[in-house]
Formats: sequence, C-alpha cells, structure tokens
Amino acid sequence: MQKIFFTAFLALVFTHVAQAQYWQQHADYQMMIDMDAASNQYTGSQTITYTNNSPDTLTRAFWHLYFNAFQPGSVMDVRSRTIADADPRVGGRIAALKPEEIGYIKVRSLQLDGQKATFETNGTILEVTLPTPIAPGATVKFDMTWDAQVPLQVRRSGRDNAEGVRLSMTQWYPKMCEYDQQGWHANPYIAREFYGIWGDFDVTIKIDKKYVVAAGGYLQNPEEIGYGYETAGTTVRQPDGDKLTWHFKTPNVHDFAWAADPEYTQRNIVAQDGSIMRFFWKKGKGYDEQWEKMPAIMSRARTIMNEHFGKYPYREYSFIQGGDGGMEYPLATLITGKRPLNSLVGVAVHEQLHSWYQMILGSNESLYGWMDEGFTSYAENIVENELIREGLLPGRKAVDNPQESTYDSYVALATSGKEEPLTTHADHFNTNYAYSLAAYVKGAVFLHQMEYIVGKDAFDKGLLRYFNTWKFKHPNANDVIRVFEKQSGLELDWYREDWCNTLNTIDYGIKLVEKEGRKTTRVVIERKGRMAMPLDILVTYSDGDQEIFYAPLETMRGAKQPENKLPRTILPDHRWVDPEFEFEIPERMKKITKIEIDPQRRMADIDLENNVWTKGE
Repeated sequence: MQKIFFTAFLALVFTHVAQAQYWQQHADYQMMIDMDAASNQYTGSQTITYTNNSPDTLTRAFWHLYFNAFQPGSVMDVRSRTIADADPRVGGRIAALKPEEIGYIKVRSLQLDGQKATFETNGTILEVTLPTPIAPGATVKFDMTWDAQVPLQVRRSGRDNAEGVRLSMTQWYPKMCEYDQQGWHANPYIAREFYGIWGDFDVTIKIDKKYVVAAGGYLQNPEEIGYGYETAGTTVRQPDGDKLTWHFKTPNVHDFAWAADPEYTQRNIVAQDGSIMRFFWKKGKGYDEQWEKMPAIMSRARTIMNEHFGKYPYREYSFIQGGDGGMEYPLATLITGKRPLNSLVGVAVHEQLHSWYQMILGSNESLYGWMDEGFTSYAENIVENELIREGLLPGRKAVDNPQESTYDSYVALATSGKEEPLTTHADHFNTNYAYSLAAYVKGAVFLHQMEYIVGKDAFDKGLLRYFNTWKFKHPNANDVIRVFEKQSGLELDWYREDWCNTLNTIDYGIKLVEKEGRKTTRVVIERKGRMAMPLDILVTYSDGDQEIFYAPLETMRGAKQPENKLPRTILPDHRWVDPEFEFEIPERMKKITKIEIDPQRRMADIDLENNVWTKGE
C-alpha cells in the first residue's frame, strides 16, 4: 500500500515539474499621456501590475527607453555609423540631430508598491534596484512618471516622416524588459528586434483636437470624442476645448503603438472573418486610389492567412500610414503610403502576417529573428501567390513554387562568405546583409525545407499545431522542432542543429549511373556538402512514367508519408557520415531517361547542376 502511494506521489510530482518547466511573466499596463504636439513633447504616467510567474526572486528590474537611441553618441548611432553596410535610412542621421530633434525619455519617479525604487538611466535601458524583492508568484504594482520628446523620424519611430505624417508613436513608452528562463533581456536598442511581456494595455492619450489618432487597440470612447470609429469615414469631432482624450484598450499583447495626424482619413470594413479592418492615410496626396483598393484585398488576404496559419484572435486590425517602411505591432502596422498598389499590398500582407509570427507566437526576435521574419516571409509568399492566382495583384503571375526566389537568395548568402549562424544575436551580426538574409530568407527556407523533410500533410497540420500550441506564449527553436516531431513521428533535432547552429550547406550530386547486367541500373549519389538530408529521387522512363526512390536519413528514425500517387520505393537509411550511397533501379522493361534529386526544389541544395542525370549525357 505504501509503495503504491509513493509511486503515485512521484508521478504527481513529476507531472507538476513537467508542467512547471514553462512559465512566462505577466504585465498589465495602465498609461496616461498628455501630448503637446506643437513642441513634440509629452508627459506620461504608467501603472504596471506585474506578476512574477518565475521560480526566481527578483531583486532588480529593467525598462527599455527606446527614444534615447535617437541621440548623438547612442549605441544605435555608433552602430549605424560603423557597420560595414549601414542602413541608408539611418547612417549618420542620428549624429546630426539637433537638441530639439533628438528623442528622449526621462523617468521622473518610480515606486514599487508605494516604496521608492532606486534607478539609473544607461542609454536606452533603465536599471532599477527594487526596494523589496519580488517573490515567486507575487503580484506587485510599479508606478512611474516620465517626460519625453519625440525625435525627428529616423527609424520606425518619430515625428514628421518623409511623407509628412506628424507622429509615428512606436517604442514610445518605458517598456519593462522581459524576464524568462534565460534571465533579463535588457539589450540596448539599435533598431533591430523586440521582445515583450504578455499583458493587457489600457492607454489614454490626450492630444490637440485637430489630430486623428490611430492605434493598435479598441477605442473605448468614440461618443466622447465625436469620431466615427465604428463607421466608414470621419464625423465632426467635439469643438469644445483644445484637446481630446482618446482611450484605448488592448487585451493580451506585448506592445502598444499609435500614430496621429491632422490629415488622416479613415476607412473601415468588416473583413470576411468578421473582424474590423481600419485603414488610416493622408488623403489627397496622390495615392488615394491605391488605399481605396486595399481593404477588399486585405480582407481576402486575412481569410487565406486564417486557413493556413491559424485564426486571427482579435476583433480589429489597423493599417496606418507612418514610419519609414513597414513595421509590425499588435493589432496594427505602420507602413509608408506612397506606393504602387502591388507594393502597398505586399508590405501590408507582410506586416499583417507578423500578427501570427511575433504578435501571437511571441518568440524572442533578438535570439530567433528567423522565427519571426523568416516564418512571416514564408507565409507572405504563399498568401501573395494566392492573391495573384485570384487576379487581385495585376501584372503578376502565380508560380508553382512561391519560395523559389527565396532559395536563390539563400544560395547567394551561403556562397557569399558573409553568412553567420542563425544562433547569432540579431544585434551582433557583422553586416546588415548577413542579418537580413539570415532572418528573412534562411528562416523562410527552414519552413519550406521542413515540409520536404516531414511531408506536406504533416507539415500543414504541424504549422497549425504550432500556432494552437504556442499562441500567446514565447516559443523557441526547440519548441518548433518538437511540434513537427510530434506531428510527423520523426526525429528532427539533427535538422535544427545543422541548419540553425552551423554554416553547413547541402550539396548532393548524381555521381554515377550505370547498367548492372540486364536487370538493374546502379546509381551512386555523392554528398558534397557537410549537411546530410533525406532525398527524394525522381526517375522518369521513356514512356513518361515516373517513380520516386526515397532515401531517409538514419537520424530521422523513420520515413515521411507518401506525398503523391507516384510509385515510391523506400531505400535503406543512409548516414550523415557517408560521403556516398548507392541504390539500384530494377529493370522495368523500359528505358530510364532522367534521374533527378528533389525535382520540386524544396531542399536548399546550393548547386543544382549535378542534381540531374539525363540519358545521353
């Protein structure tokens, strides 16, 4: 009896430990902003209700003060001027900012549960010594006040961008740094990536009444400001007083962004999935026609996104003219507006897809930028190709493999001598070129190549399983792998290790094809690259018939399911150490005319010249 009880007790303990291995912090923000638009300055206050779900007692805390990056001599300024291939949007512009053009956030006071906290500003990071420790499981309140100045628009944030948008308010408030299984993430801001704590936002913005405010949130008081937020177009706002107060709430997100301009017009639609889509742009500047066409296209795009990647969970989304290109935030994106229709739709599709990869699946972009930008780019290619197929993007033709150009870009990176591993922190890449292609391109290839490894059916189901398993959490690279392992029944740690942790490349070639007597043809496959892969080998016969010879990799510990109705022969496993392997094609009473490795080009082979053998060559 005692033994049975003890065994049950151990099982309960181990179950609890397994469940407790994953945890994440929680922070609810209540903020009030009073903006003096004429001086580009504002005052702010915030109350953060913070829950320490970690097993650790916290004695320190950190906040991001992003606007401090827009000052001569900042880390962002120095990095922008010294990197080999500077971003032309930044370059030396920060170094040239005048006092009235710089950005800053100056924290005036900070309290923890009513007790004064000691703090020091170090560039874009506020370093805080807590007056009392925060115990595991405890919920506390931080109260902060600050003064700020909006910088001249340089990168993402700021005032008076190139298209004349007055205020692009992103990274605008003191944002508490995330604390997770790796500790605090208090990285100086250099205009790369973000990482935030899940929570609810309650934001009140007081601003000159001539401004229209667009935000990533649900407006709480449309009747008070007299603005037609629930209908298309603008109604007359209240004439009394100099300022209006806009009140927004956004549930279960890790950031809040807004923009404001006196000339914003707004168009609202109910999308095919029932959510409200809002479009804000400066009307009468020569690009109204493009913006007027965008709502119907983006409504259809959302439906495609929901089908492939999981259901968008919020009630609204806003496309806002602002910023310096395109940048994603919860429930909103800021995009430049003066674009041809296809370009406007392209950036809108990409940024909205970030609602899946980063806004809902909140990976640490700094450590796993490829899980954010790469997965988004992969999804963008699929969505845009479908829009083209449906005739919604004029002048473009749909293709069988929408990822093909992405593979071309990856090969250029892999053979450039500039590639760095995907495990490199986003801020520390030696070049913008290496970072951009690693994050956007190699990350996209990761997913399409996963489809090749596990099979299309397992991949499609696995991608939805990833969304449903990890939405509103902080998945990492291993979490993605484990989802696809569970879905496919295959072991995939080798794939993560080679593709993410190294610069190993894939290069297979058909070394030899020869008749072996009357009954078989002998084929020798050579592995010239350092990364081993399973192989789909397509054989075509003189009468046009085809069959697949499938060569699993030993470390997969299994084989993917058939992906089509072609006859398939599963060959013996080959090992990652073997420089060659061979197999035999039995006599079929017809001649072999062609043998091809991976005809669909889902494997990122860096040299395709040796992937095909044709009779007579």
